[in-house]
Amino acid sequence: QVQLVESGGGLVQAGGSLRLSCAASGRTFSNGAMGWFRQGPGKEREFVATISRIGGVTSYRDSVKGRFTISRDNAKNTLYLQMNSLKPEDTAMYYCVGRPRSWGTPNPIEYDVWGQGTQVTVSS
Repeated sequence: QVQLVESGGGLVQAGGSLRLSCAASGRTFSNGAMGWFRQGPGKEREFVATISRIGGVTSYRDSVKGRFTISRDNAKNTLYLQMNSLKPEDTAMYYCVGRPRSWGTPNPIEYDVWGQGTQVTVSS
């Protein structure tokens, strides 16, 4: 059983940066793709980024391309999301996810493992 614990969220001004981390327990961390979702106030949960098992392939939602970078360190069982040039519209609870049923799917119900989330707030 894999458990995911996010950290690194906080309050930042527009244009600033944050780095989210997701620590995974369990030996199966390196066995599959991982990703990040977010849910802003009054919004539905939305796909942010995903990364392949080894880390060689990534995919992002259009609004974060060029600003966010997803990466992973399988030796440390940790997933990261580097967020630069943050905007107020990036304000959301960010969730680490694992075990997608298909690669790169933006549908949250197709991810079997979720962390509890870390809050990111971007002030204007």
